[in-house]
Amino acid sequence: MGRLTGKTALVTGGASGIGRASVLRFAEEGANVVIADFNRDAAEALAGEIGASRQSALGVACDVSDEASVDAAVSRAVAEFGGVDVLLNSAGGGSTQDGAITDLSLDEFWRTIRVDLFGTLLCCRRVIPEMVKTVGGSIINISSLRAVIGTKGADAYTASKGGVLAMSRAMAMQWAEHGIRVNVMAPGVVLTDRVAAFIRPGNPIYQKSLLGPSEPADVANLALYLASDEARKVTGTVQRLDGGASCY
Repeated sequence: MGRLTGKTALVTGGASGIGRASVLRFAEEGANVVIADFNRDAAEALAGEIGASRQSALGVACDVSDEASVDAAVSRAVAEFGGVDVLLNSAGGGSTQDGAITDLSLDEFWRTIRVDLFGTLLCCRRVIPEMVKTVGGSIINISSLRAVIGTKGADAYTASKGGVLAMSRAMAMQWAEHGIRVNVMAPGVVLTDRVAAFIRPGNPIYQKSLLGPSEPADVANLALYLASDEARKVTGTVQRLDGGASCY
């Protein structure tokens, strides 16, 4: 029996990067997985890949910044599997258009807030009532080391992830009485395909982490723990996964 057998996990941004790694890890541990992604074809392809190994998977289109799209994705998950036990909000990310608040465009600022912060809010807002019905669940939100220690050059992203962190703590307080746990993962550099394309070995950023940058699978393993009953008394925490970068 796997660590998530009998549970249904919905992962936003589930077709690539950290989301994809988490979907695969959750499925390995017996979860029904719902892959919610802006790229419907990629979500359905991953669901087919998982289904070929006799695990239950559903790929759905989802724009996390659009309330109707989020509602449709969660409704399909509930119709297919009867509820949602685990929500991993992995959709979003930084942008090369980000920068200092005096330089970045307001359009870019609001785009980042809309996806990274507002998108997380919409998904939590829609899933929590389903978890209340089944008396419990685990919500895992992804913030960033930038929101914990502060850095320069990505102010929109830092603001959005700081909001995710603060909102998650408030949610943990609000919903604990219903058996809903809310935790935050705050990774440092994670070598997704997109990040690895412009951060090469030898880049100074490698020296900022005592153990080096993480792989998506490293984040997925932490998400698995937070999703599982092994973490049944863990809520309101901020889990740093930065290879020791925040030790400085």
